[in-house]
Amino acid sequence: MSVQDVDPSIVVEARYFTDHNFVGERIDGYEANKCLVTPQAAEGLRRVQEELRPKSLSLKVYDCYRPQRAVNHFVRWAKTSDTRMKAEFYPTLGKDRLFPDGYIAERSGHSRGSTVDLTLIDVPARPQAQYRAGEGLANCTAPQERRFADNSVDMGTGFDCFDKLAHTANPAIAQPAKGNRALLKSLMDKHGFTNYAQEWWHFTLRGEPHPGTYFDLPVR
Repeated sequence: MSVQDVDPSIVVEARYFTDHNFVGERIDGYEANKCLVTPQAAEGLRRVQEELRPKSLSLKVYDCYRPQRAVNHFVRWAKTSDTRMKAEFYPTLGKDRLFPDGYIAERSGHSRGSTVDLTLIDVPARPQAQYRAGEGLANCTAPQERRFADNSVDMGTGFDCFDKLAHTANPAIAQPAKGNRALLKSLMDKHGFTNYAQEWWHFTLRGEPHPGTYFDLPVR
C-alpha cells in the first residue's frame, strides 16, 4: 500500500524514480513517485508522523519497497566502470568497495516491503532543488550549505552517501545534525523500526510480515 493512503502529509521523493541517485539514471521497476510499504510499516510511519507534527517537522521518504529488478540493476551497475555520480554519492570510496563494505548487495530488505529510507523536513518545508542530469555534483559529506539543496534538516550527510560519516552514531557529526539523527532514530525505534548502523536514513520494521520474501512487482 502507499504510505500516503495512511497519512498524506508524509512527503515522498522517490529518488530511484529519478536520475538523481548513485547510478545516475532511473532504476528498473520504479514507475511512479510512490512509497509502497506493508500495512504494518505504514501504520508505524503514521505514528511517527503524528509525533513529529507538534514539532513542525515531517517525514520525507526517499525509498520504500524496492523491486528485486531494481536491486539487480544496482548489481549490474556495480560491475561496470560507470562512476558518473561518484563526486556526490561516494566521493572518498572506490567503487570496488561498494559490495565488500555493505552498501550494495544482491538482496535487499527493501524488497520485503517493510524497510524505508527517510529523513526529516521542516514544516513548512524549505524549497527543494531540482537535479538536472549533467549538472555539477555536490559532495554528500560536505557541510549542508555546500551539499545538494535537499530540503531535509541537516543530517550530517546527504542521502545515499556511501561514507563513514553516514554511519548513524559517527562521533564526528556535529550539532544540529547529531540531534536530528537522534530524534529520527528514537521515534522510529519507539514505533517499531530498527536502524541500520551504516546509514542514518535506513530503518526496518521489527517483526516484519514477509521476512523471507523478495518481491519483484514494479512500483506504480
